[in-house]
Amino acid sequence: MTYTYDDQNIFAKILRGEIPSAPVFESEHTVAFPDIAPQKSVHILVIPKGPYRCYDHFVTTASDAEQLDFFKSVALIAKQTGTSEAHGGNGYRLITNSGPDSHQEVPHFHVHLLGGEACGPLVS
Repeated sequence: MTYTYDDQNIFAKILRGEIPSAPVFESEHTVAFPDIAPQKSVHILVIPKGPYRCYDHFVTTASDAEQLDFFKSVALIAKQTGTSEAHGGNGYRLITNSGPDSHQEVPHFHVHLLGGEACGPLVS
């Protein structure tokens, strides 16, 4: 399958500096910032800087360096937010959506890191 990337999505605009954001973390290939409508006391969006539509687009197209940076960044952000069990937290949930059936709202691969309180059941 070929993925079409919409370079006018809100995350692309944030990455270009057209929309302000308040990054809580940035690396060579990754940036993270608070969700504007948080669902838990910790709700961070983690996005790659490259133009990837969804998870499978990212893992089949992004370079090894981009992928390693992204996934290590997620772990660093969990530590930074105090949600990582390895660093005294009670854990966190990662959510990513792909396509209309998942209710993906922004067509740019991203994960939601949720924590700071119990997240409840996975789906209802």
